[in-house]
Amino acid sequence: MNARSVTEWLTASEAAQYLKIKRRTLLQWVREGKVPAHRLSGTKRCVWRFLKSELDAMLMPSSAVAA
Repeated sequence: MNARSVTEWLTASEAAQYLKIKRRTLLQWVREGKVPAHRLSGTKRCVWRFLKSELDAMLMPSSAVAA
């Protein structure tokens, strides 16, 4: 993995497009704690940013073996 992909920040729209889901679904998943997200401070509205590396890690199958 190169250094750029580790620190690549995505907007909600970019992250939704990357995950191939609707933006509305992504924001619902954020509220439910299903997706790692970072809230920007100092804004009136709730603005979220997503690390591409965290989204990739979320998509990877769990290393736990089903019993």
